[in-house]
Amino acid sequence: MNRPTEIIVHCSATRPEWMLSSGMAAKVDEIRRWHRERGFSEVGYHWLVDRDGRILPGRPESTVGAHTQGRNTGAIGVCLIGGFGSARNDQFDDHFTPAQAIALRDLIERIKGRHPIKRVSGHNEYSSKACPGFDVRRWLDGAPPRTLAGTRTMIGQATAATGTVGATAVEQIAPMLTDTAQQIEGISYMSTALTVLFVVLTLAGIGLTVWARWDDWQRGKR
Repeated sequence: MNRPTEIIVHCSATRPEWMLSSGMAAKVDEIRRWHRERGFSEVGYHWLVDRDGRILPGRPESTVGAHTQGRNTGAIGVCLIGGFGSARNDQFDDHFTPAQAIALRDLIERIKGRHPIKRVSGHNEYSSKACPGFDVRRWLDGAPPRTLAGTRTMIGQATAATGTVGATAVEQIAPMLTDTAQQIEGISYMSTALTVLFVVLTLAGIGLTVWARWDDWQRGKR
């Protein structure tokens, strides 16, 4: 019976393009095959995190894993897909994706909600191996990365807000613009043109926001 108080992070040491066209289940099956060839009864990790942020279980958390020599009992092993050629003090972003960063942080918090976790470590703290290819505790102390979709959402919302404020401002000063337009040849449609411009900005911002959230959903960030 496994009573975990620690989470140990690993990597699969595979290239970014490894099994790129295959689903997460196929990747877990392949890692399971590697581990069985080494004499394990099952995949050694409890959880695996793919490059798009999708998470699949390996061993049940209640079962002792096979991932860190001398530290398996009382630990949950989490494996990030990727990390080929990494060094122990590389940065997370050198080998893994923003989606994995968010998924890993979320997974760690959910595991903490189920077990009295006292420590989150990297395999390289107990081995001469580079795995997982970054300093886990230093990374956890850093600010959570912003997703690409999250950045696009912020841009979209800012654009929509600018358009809305601009259109409102034009409406408020329309009489002044009309008076000015009557005095200056060639700009009789000044207020109308500005209003149309800001409405277009608003619609573009809303469209970008909706698209960003849809793309985020497609990437598994539901």
